[in-house]
Amino acid sequence: MTSGAHETATTAAAPAAPLPAASAGSAGLAGSARRPTLAVVGATGAVGTVMLSLLDERPDIWGEIRLIASARSAGRRLRVRGEDVEVLALAPESFDDVDIAMFDVPDEISARWAPIAAAHGAVAVDNSGAFRMDPDVPLVVPEVNADAVANRPRGIIANPNCTTLSMIVALGALHRAFGLQSLVATSYQAASGAGQAGVDTLYAQLAAVAGDRDLGRNAGDVRKAVGADGLGPFPAPLALNVVPWAGSLKDGGWSSEETKIRNESRKILGLPGLKVSATCVRVPVVTTHAVAVHAWFARPVTADAARAVLRAAPGVAVLDDPAAGEFPTPADVVGTDPTWVGRVRQSLDDPHELALFVCGDNLRKGAALNTLQIAELLVSHDQVRR
Repeated sequence: MTSGAHETATTAAAPAAPLPAASAGSAGLAGSARRPTLAVVGATGAVGTVMLSLLDERPDIWGEIRLIASARSAGRRLRVRGEDVEVLALAPESFDDVDIAMFDVPDEISARWAPIAAAHGAVAVDNSGAFRMDPDVPLVVPEVNADAVANRPRGIIANPNCTTLSMIVALGALHRAFGLQSLVATSYQAASGAGQAGVDTLYAQLAAVAGDRDLGRNAGDVRKAVGADGLGPFPAPLALNVVPWAGSLKDGGWSSEETKIRNESRKILGLPGLKVSATCVRVPVVTTHAVAVHAWFARPVTADAARAVLRAAPGVAVLDDPAAGEFPTPADVVGTDPTWVGRVRQSLDDPHELALFVCGDNLRKGAALNTLQIAELLVSHDQVRR
């Protein structure tokens, strides 16, 4: 991306992506007599921190914003919308009178506490993987399947995995226009997808290899430089390397991240028979995932037609001028909200096949932003209580 294009991209991305049928309703409710109470569970974590920042940026539709975390974080005061708010310990009574509870915590915490929040009358919007494939829990991306929020028998709505979210907004728009039939995706996933431990490990490894211009020339020399204790959550060095693995081992040699892309894409798009093959690769990037996508459609699709659809799609930004060196990269779009799309090409061999390169901040749209957009959607649809 050229410097001029980067300025344009940053400027264009400054406002958060609009939501279908949500903005007007949210504005109306902001002026109503009673504003809903929002709980942020996991407020002191990495995603929770981004969430608090987003609450400062998004429309002011909330009444009380209640911050909840583990007992060791209770009593801390965090700044939200210009006010210092005390963090409460996670407990059943912390959900009293809460309308919507957003969970930015590990799977096992959500699995226990999201049903408790729902039992207290709140709608639980969960960012973990605990409920994504539960048939009684909708998996929602507001730009793609907003209507799914209404069907929530358990009082819980799930947020997709960050890698799925990196591409699904763009794919949803293309599916509506051309009819998606199969998908091959290769992800290039940032260290922050492995949590703070992943970020810390990457920085430590970069420090360990910095300045040694002989490294990377002999098998095993980078691994030796970072040390056996320096691998952190990764099975191989990440500095000066790429690692073709993310997640845990599943049947057939697939990783959990790869099966998430398959299963979640099918559920979100309402295509249970969609053919999906994914390979997930960890790369030495701090934040923002990228995905190389090859997609096949029921109808022929040209690159120009695809770009026109994507430019009109909510939550998508197209940056696609390879002749000028303009296309999205993680380093250039980190900290922004849209799904960025570039390198749009029609296959040389099949007019039904489209290739594209997609980037998305895995902590914003890939986690906190989509969760908050779901909460805003509930407010706009007047569905803030179970």
